[in-house]
Amino acid sequence: MIKITDDLSLDERDISERFVRASGPGGQNINKVATAVELRFDLRASSLPPEVKARLIVAAGRRLSADGVLLIDSRVHRTQGQNREAALARLVALIQAAAKRPKSRRPTRPKAGAREERLKVKKQRGAIKAGRAAKSDE
Repeated sequence: MIKITDDLSLDERDISERFVRASGPGGQNINKVATAVELRFDLRASSLPPEVKARLIVAAGRRLSADGVLLIDSRVHRTQGQNREAALARLVALIQAAAKRPKSRRPTRPKAGAREERLKVKKQRGAIKAGRAAKSDE
């Protein structure tokens, strides 16, 4: 089990990994060893709570395929193990962000002093513009 938060954990069987050859650092080793990892997490089949799944779908963006599989690619490091850890860390961070319930916005009203100040400034501005008007000869 992979611990996400104190009350949320992920079953390792929900995650599948595939190793491919990577571009980037590695020298001649790059042509021989599959060090990049593609981590796949089936979001719809996972045991995450529905509200976390909904927020994770939004947070995942284009990393989520049409069939509900979250794909995380890591090819930063030269070794397979480091790339595996980096991909898993990114998945955990993404789920932790989705697990946090967003704060609800409490509607507020402007204070009386702020309303008076706004109206005073509007009057002043109107007076300045009225003073620019051409005077008619009567």
